[in-house]
Amino acid sequence: MSFFRKLFTRSGPREAQEAPPPAAEEAVAEPVAAPEPHPVAEEPPPAPEPESRSGWFSRLSEGLSKSSRSITGSITSIFTKKKLDKATLQDLEDVLLQADLGLPMAERIVKAVSAGRYDKEIDPEEVKRILAAEVAQVLKPVEVPFTFGAQKPFIILVVGVNGAGKTTTIGKLGSIARAEGHKVMFAACDTFRAAAIEQLNVWGGRIGAKVMSRPTGADASGLAYDAIAEAKADGTDILFIDTAGRLQNKQYLMDELDKIVRVIKKQDEGAPHAVLLVLDATTGQNAMAQADIFTKVAGVTGLIMTKLDGTARGGILVAIAERFKIPVHAIGVGEKIEDLQPFDAEGFARAIAGLEEA
Repeated sequence: MSFFRKLFTRSGPREAQEAPPPAAEEAVAEPVAAPEPHPVAEEPPPAPEPESRSGWFSRLSEGLSKSSRSITGSITSIFTKKKLDKATLQDLEDVLLQADLGLPMAERIVKAVSAGRYDKEIDPEEVKRILAAEVAQVLKPVEVPFTFGAQKPFIILVVGVNGAGKTTTIGKLGSIARAEGHKVMFAACDTFRAAAIEQLNVWGGRIGAKVMSRPTGADASGLAYDAIAEAKADGTDILFIDTAGRLQNKQYLMDELDKIVRVIKKQDEGAPHAVLLVLDATTGQNAMAQADIFTKVAGVTGLIMTKLDGTARGGILVAIAERFKIPVHAIGVGEKIEDLQPFDAEGFARAIAGLEEA
């Protein structure tokens, strides 16, 4: 199995599934009415071309180039032909903090760099190697492949703030799962944003996945309930439930998510089987606050970080991993489906430190 296709594995045996048949599209006027699935393609999308580990590392390095250039350029400037003293160590800590690696991580790296080297010259490449080793040590325990169990349907609740790339990530994950032969359904429970509903409908039509949706403003929990019933009836393997992510009113968010989870459990006491938090790396420290809120509200089981290619503060993933210990399943470094890949702690650490693949 290729590195790309490891993102979806089932803990139990997987039965071969037929692609979902086309269904007639019908708008649902009343929230109490059962939603109709969006029409789907008869064949799953083609599986992505297998990509070697070195190929993914190259794209990961390119995606993290803004972060790595910011860090490594400063390291080279600080340590070239300079002795290690209090001032250089303070400069190093400042650089690491600016990259959003977090104070505990920055202090640990500074301590590792200074050990036995004070008042001596140190090669910038050695500093980068120490940086990569310390980052990998923090990230390795949270490098957890995303595995869905034998439950059918396997219900995945996806949470995150609006704009984090949540709906797009659901579409990408669904596409990967369909290419692997799994029968997929989307539930568009972000009913407050017409754009989110339409986006999931587009993804569903593109990859051959049913989409359960209702008009804007409809009851999200009722839609989730009906989607699970439909998924059970038609033999769906994986049901992705999109949710709204408005943090302006935290209490309202908490109440809505709590209601959705309670309704899900009426259909399946053990569900949701996974709660995935999607975070946008470009938001920096705001991503830390989002992780704090959603882990408390939704019982997050795993993290996917998007848009790492759009920021020089990619170190925020390290800070979040260290503080919350949330399993990191995948990261995104671009818009294409293949730009979402299983998380590799060692590869991430070396890429952000500007080093070649080990």
